[in-house]
Amino acid sequence: MAIKDWPAAERPREKLLQKGAQALSDAELLAIFLRTGVSGMDAVTLARTLLHQYGSLRALLSAERRDFCRGHGLGEAKFVQLQAVLEMARRHLAQQLERGDALTSPQLTRDYLQASLRDREREIFVILLLDNQHRVIHQEELFQGTLGSASVWPREIVRIVLKHNAAAVILAHNHPSGVAEPSRADRQLTERILSALALIDVRVLDHLVIGDGITVSFAERGWL
Repeated sequence: MAIKDWPAAERPREKLLQKGAQALSDAELLAIFLRTGVSGMDAVTLARTLLHQYGSLRALLSAERRDFCRGHGLGEAKFVQLQAVLEMARRHLAQQLERGDALTSPQLTRDYLQASLRDREREIFVILLLDNQHRVIHQEELFQGTLGSASVWPREIVRIVLKHNAAAVILAHNHPSGVAEPSRADRQLTERILSALALIDVRVLDHLVIGDGITVSFAERGWL
């Protein structure tokens, strides 16, 4: 039976309009993105098949181009559409963060950094530059490293802070291993950055380490 012949309350699009996107299952959301099924499978059945094949929605969404295009009913056009959707979601979070106070929206800050860094294969060091009301005025990826390490130079951070006349910063980097627990090197680097920025009277409000669905806060650990 085609989806158009299902009861209205069970069709993914109608269900979303009536109850909101949060009421839909992963398969139903994916079916809306796919729009059509393939021979012998409607869009929802195809979505369920793909989720079973990849193991999870996240694994499908983060698949490399070659692997994604091998999926039944997928291809380069769908890959391009997906990347556009994911980038719009990241930019939406970033723009929300820029309009708000990073300290009164800690979960938004974490959500944005998780979305930006969690699935990166290399270690990325990011700095959020804040004004004197702790609103985000600029964000920048300063350093990229090989798996497990990144060369971070405090003097480069000082240069960027002065360029944007920031009053405070939030530091963040990811652990590609998925383990968010900060290393001794992470703590030593943070101390060096704290010392460098103290010379120009700029506060480090937090250093967030992004793992696989877990974020560790230096501020919450009392390390700042």
